[in-house]
Amino acid sequence: MKEKYLEIERKVSLYLKKRSIVCLRYAMGIIFFWFGLLKVMGISPAEEIVFHATHWFNGYNFFVFVGVWEMVIGLCLFIKRFNRIGLWLLFLLFPGLFLPLFLTPEGIFTIIPYGLTLEGQYIFKNLVLVAAGLVLIGSLHD
Repeated sequence: MKEKYLEIERKVSLYLKKRSIVCLRYAMGIIFFWFGLLKVMGISPAEEIVFHATHWFNGYNFFVFVGVWEMVIGLCLFIKRFNRIGLWLLFLLFPGLFLPLFLTPEGIFTIIPYGLTLEGQYIFKNLVLVAAGLVLIGSLHD
């Protein structure tokens, strides 16, 4: 019985290995395009977090710039030949995504270092996006 299960698991694993990277690229592309579009439209729930962490930049214009940047990342992840560009842009963006942790920790934590606000949870979910980006970079030469 165990051998039968392991054989089925192996077949499913091989099947998913061929398709999962494409699904991951599209999922990340949707997330970045959508979140960027919300910023450009001025209806992003992340607006306040970004403004508090980057107040020394040109306010709303910088926020729109970040939104356009995220939309470009999303488009690059949709189009396979532009994946490298999108992944470079993604990793250039990541340090900025974690700025609020250091610049406005009072808005991120209820109890430092483990009690997170909703905004803190929003920022920490970016760790998953970093890991997913690493997987995509690791798949560039498959």
